Amino acid sequence: MSGYGRNPPSLAVGTGTHSGGLHCDVVVRKRGGFHNCLMNIKKAATLTLFVALAAAAPAFGQGKVFDWLPANDESVRMDPANYHTGRTYQPGPQGGNIHVDIDAQRPVTIALTPASGWSQALQRPELIGSLNYLCVREHVMKTTYVCDLPAEPMTLVIHDERNSPDRAVFAGLGAALDENDKVDRAIGVGVATVLTGQGSVTRRFVAPNDVHIQYFRWACINNCFPPEFQWIRQVKEKYELTSFFKVYGGFAPERDGEQVSVKIKSPVPMVVAILPSNVADQLHARPDSLETALEKNACQQRGVQNLEFQCTFNASDGPQSLVVGPEAGGGVPSHKKAEIEMLASKCVANCAAPADKQ
Repeated sequence: MSGYGRNPPSLAVGTGTHSGGLHCDVVVRKRGGFHNCLMNIKKAATLTLFVALAAAAPAFGQGKVFDWLPANDESVRMDPANYHTGRTYQPGPQGGNIHVDIDAQRPVTIALTPASGWSQALQRPELIGSLNYLCVREHVMKTTYVCDLPAEPMTLVIHDERNSPDRAVFAGLGAALDENDKVDRAIGVGVATVLTGQGSVTRRFVAPNDVHIQYFRWACINNCFPPEFQWIRQVKEKYELTSFFKVYGGFAPERDGEQVSVKIKSPVPMVVAILPSNVADQLHARPDSLETALEKNACQQRGVQNLEFQCTFNASDGPQSLVVGPEAGGGVPSHKKAEIEMLASKCVANCAAPADKQ
């Protein structure tokens, strides 16, 4: 994914692909076609800019943070009036956004046009002047180019604004420079053959304009793999009521803010509490100590018969036990059962993943 906000891009398929887009030879015998078309479109079009936020809204409640990150880049050499076919973006039904840095030695015009129309214009250059253009930026030498895209494939087009010294051949296409020598090395044999109609040759430029294009991708930069939590059952039992307390141990919070959910269903009023295990273990020997323990405990319910409630614990609280029993002074019916269930919210994935993992 690169250069794209709401939807990932894909490169168009065609002749002469490389890391930044497509290259084909275009010859236009009518002066000013592209510039005049852009001027007309500029008067009618509404230019919309996208400013990427450093922190996006939380995704699925996990707090992921997104931003524009550099993707691949390309360097292109252009003669006066040349065009360069950049990346083709294919938005989804809701459209999308792009972010591209442009650095040129001489002024260029940047625009987006429907990919289908541009493909036809490469075959029939006379159509270039009648294409519709979006987010037109003229007289650019150094800029960050951003644009909101409609829900259709769009091709990035760069045009050298200088007049061609050869009026008969108004515009060819700029040549991608070798990535190992972005200034002096000739273009590859395949593209050179398309441009010149010959074999392995070096293209000669009349007045070179070197343009560097840095594409960006919309990507997660922080909390990309947040921990995932799931309710894990700790206790589930249906037991016959007695006057004694039931104590369920073995629960220890693993993190601060760990939640526990308790559900009780009983024919008689019950006391339900989660106490430190060292306190709960003493209740069988000293049942009268319960009231004192409950005075210092927040996770409890009194006189309940059908209820579900939650409590929160920290790792420093240590081992905890669930204590359940009939309220004092109430009768205990024979052969009646109470249902008790306790669940804890436990980390099940990405529990120790770095917050900024890419």
